[in-house]
Amino acid sequence: MIYRALLSVLFITSIVQISLSQSYTPSATNLEARQWFSDSRFGLFIHWGLFSIPGSGEWVMNDRKITVQNYTLLERFFNPSEFNAKAWVGAAKNAGMKYVTLVTRHHDGFSLWDTKYSDFNVMNTPYRKDIVKMVADECRKQNIKLFLYYSLLDWRRDDYPYETGRTGQHSGRASKSDYANYLRFMKNQLTELLTNYGEIGGIWFDGHWDQTAPEGERDRSSRLDWKYEELYGLIHQLQPQCLIGNNHHLNPLPGEDFQMFERDLPGENTSGLSFQEASDNLPVEACQTISESWGFNLNDTTYKSSKQLIQYLAKSAALGSNLLLNIGPMPNGEIQSEFQDRLSDIGLWLQVNGESIYGTSAGYLPPQTWGCITQYNDKMYIHVFDNNGDDIILDRFPYKKIKKAYSLADDAKVKTEIRQGNAFVSTKSADVKDDVHVIVLEVAN
Repeated sequence: MIYRALLSVLFITSIVQISLSQSYTPSATNLEARQWFSDSRFGLFIHWGLFSIPGSGEWVMNDRKITVQNYTLLERFFNPSEFNAKAWVGAAKNAGMKYVTLVTRHHDGFSLWDTKYSDFNVMNTPYRKDIVKMVADECRKQNIKLFLYYSLLDWRRDDYPYETGRTGQHSGRASKSDYANYLRFMKNQLTELLTNYGEIGGIWFDGHWDQTAPEGERDRSSRLDWKYEELYGLIHQLQPQCLIGNNHHLNPLPGEDFQMFERDLPGENTSGLSFQEASDNLPVEACQTISESWGFNLNDTTYKSSKQLIQYLAKSAALGSNLLLNIGPMPNGEIQSEFQDRLSDIGLWLQVNGESIYGTSAGYLPPQTWGCITQYNDKMYIHVFDNNGDDIILDRFPYKKIKKAYSLADDAKVKTEIRQGNAFVSTKSADVKDDVHVIVLEVAN
């Protein structure tokens, strides 16, 4: 009887949870925001905080096994004299980006805003200014949407269920955790972020994976019931248009509005983190670094070239995905020149070729060795990565006629031909000089 009663309780509980999680119906403004997000294609990720000071990346507290007591000392050193929100948002805008995703609180628990629910925040540093407010104000001025990264896990707080976590095991915590209290804390902070800083484009959660088996394992169910129906419900109640994404490295969960891939394009798994399938119904975003680190790292001098990053942006769009490109500003608030130069180069390319990225859909073919395709209505954009003089062959071409073919940069005519169901595009007839040269095919059936 006890066994049957237990099964009954579990069954009822599961039904309640399913009912709660499936009760979310996106508002009209949310659906509009999803379309805007998908059309935007390009955003700036900013990893910056106390973790920037040691210059060893955003995981320095965990990697160096620094205790809470010792890590807290970094508060005294946070005084970014060169921080300039106008310059940060301006760099994003000049790069052709449509939104900024700002880390507001990373796994170290430090809050970059004036929060009433934690003493470990920017107002208790020598700087004593609300970073989130300054960035939010500047985003509005420059017509850039603001998304906010928020960590679900915490290496500092005792109430976070660190006992079952994969990380943060050397921070010196000894008290028993209390997730109910931690959940209240997160709700209070999210309420602040969604109440005090105007319209927010989205919340970018991270850290779910701390409570699961490693990526690639057969069973990645969470050891913790995160109560997402409560967290997500609160966000959509406060700002219905606000998009929710969660970097859990799983297929989207109910209540989420977009899906992200970390260090991978949809359908790829070069990072070992992306075993999930790309959603057919939700907007998709790939986040990637310029160097190898997310946060400022003195030892990381491996930078992707402007050409590589432009190709990555084109491939992302060709797969129907946004690209969220990361920078890790220096502790004083400056964006290092290697990042600035690459953002500038991408912006210059988009000034000429942005039509082939913004508002486009995935190409009918996946990315090829020669490049990739994006589409918009009756226009097909051929992004040429490597021009060796050979014709580009578009297998199983889905149109009967190419009305016009030309280079996007200068309208130079391009020779094309359709034979036996395949299209042949001559790159010899185009003066291909760009890192990624775009050929436009105007097509018809």
